[in-house]
Amino acid sequence: MLNFRRRPKLETERMTLRLPVHGDWRSWAELRDESAAFLHPWEPTWAADHLTRKAFTNRVYWAQRAELQGTALPFFMFRREDQRIVGAITLDNIRRGPAQSGTIGYWVGQRYARQGYMREAISAVVHYAFTQMDLSRIEAACLPENVASRGVLERSGFKFEGVAQSYLQINGRWRNHVLYASLRHDRRGRTDIG
Repeated sequence: MLNFRRRPKLETERMTLRLPVHGDWRSWAELRDESAAFLHPWEPTWAADHLTRKAFTNRVYWAQRAELQGTALPFFMFRREDQRIVGAITLDNIRRGPAQSGTIGYWVGQRYARQGYMREAISAVVHYAFTQMDLSRIEAACLPENVASRGVLERSGFKFEGVAQSYLQINGRWRNHVLYASLRHDRRGRTDIG
């Protein structure tokens, strides 16, 4: 029997968020390539084949498996007015049972930065996670000096929770990250960063 269940697709004011498909490769690779200098300071070092069709094919298969297994929702963000990819947001490391939580990671192409697209995407993913997936906590982490990422998280209702030492390798170095979280039923007051 074939499984014809619908894959998740989220609609925001200006965008459609959906899983990647093989036909997205060229537009994804072009946006990543033209935004490379903009993205490199904030991301793990790209593999030599990062932008190749073969690597992208593996990414599509991983996205399909992760969504099916309930471990991640890797969404590409498409502007509805022209169907252009503007970036991506992934709800990853989805944990069930007592945790009911997940972690978001995201990137936006340089030409689409500071236009509110990521805030729209974060809002849609968090809403979906809380209302449709019954998650209780969404976490995010970014480099302390990434003012844009910290700002979008704070404007999206995430609160600062602390610093993780040597959290991820970014651009080839182990880096500390600031940790944020959004809770479905948040009773915390304002958190100030020291």
